[in-house]
Amino acid sequence: MKKAIFGMGCFWGPEEKFSKLHGVINAEVGYCGGNKERTTYEEVCTGKTNHAEVVKIEFDEKIISYEEIIKFFFKMHDPTTLNKQGPDIGTQYRSEIFYFDENQKKIAEKIKLNLINKYNDKIVTNISEQKNYCKAEEYHQKYLKKKI
Repeated sequence: MKKAIFGMGCFWGPEEKFSKLHGVINAEVGYCGGNKERTTYEEVCTGKTNHAEVVKIEFDEKIISYEEIIKFFFKMHDPTTLNKQGPDIGTQYRSEIFYFDENQKKIAEKIKLNLINKYNDKIVTNISEQKNYCKAEEYHQKYLKKKI
């Protein structure tokens, strides 16, 4: 199994879309790219932790390639809006690809470069090394309690 992490606005919609993608084994919401190892939703919303709301996926590369997942990521959101997706505004809603190794970095950079012409040089998607990922445990608990 391979892993990938993507930030593209609020994490609920992307989590659902990634989980339905053939070859994705697991999708979970969390936070990544911040200044500390663990954080909470409330802390992230202050904009002071530098974490992005993200979806972490595990995928079977025999079924789907990392390149196909990156292309899906770019189709799923607007990579030209800085720190904003739809009504969600703030640094935690930025467009970002978090890579696990140099190969993932190269693939993400290549696809982003190929899309720059399509978007008239306005792609603001960051490509960064995965740092301080943590699952959004407390947010899941609050969300589930509200649904019950």
